[in-house]
Amino acid sequence: MKKVIKLNVNGEDYEVLVEPYWTLLKVLREVLRFKGPKEGCGIGECGACTVYIDGLPVKSCLVLGVEVEGAKIVTIEGLGEKGEISGIQKAFLEEGAVQCGFCTPGMVMALNALYDRNSNPSDDDIKEALKGHLCRCTGYESITKAAKKAKDYYDKKI
Repeated sequence: MKKVIKLNVNGEDYEVLVEPYWTLLKVLREVLRFKGPKEGCGIGECGACTVYIDGLPVKSCLVLGVEVEGAKIVTIEGLGEKGEISGIQKAFLEEGAVQCGFCTPGMVMALNALYDRNSNPSDDDIKEALKGHLCRCTGYESITKAAKKAKDYYDKKI
């Protein structure tokens, strides 16, 4: 039986009718039409579906929509301020850290969460943040360079 849930996505309040077995990813993509989070594996291994739930990075394919009643959700579309993209997104563009782009939202969300906690992450911190995020195109070198370059933006408080 469907249930109405209330949630906040990227600063906007929503009431949506969901089946109890729908994942948050399905709710975001198919009901609310946010296309940033991607379904790569459906079992939490690829990281492409990463969003923030109440400030924490979570793989949305592993969470039921009904479990986020009243939560604040942020997708990649909600990063940045005043219509600007985030520092991580800028660094990804500058370093060419995308190829097909499928993994990019999850990688950006994971690295943004890292910079929210630590504005000067070590190489090991970056590697740890990217665990559980798979990319089959870029080979990670450009992604790692972008992660390091993002420090420039966070030092400037952009």
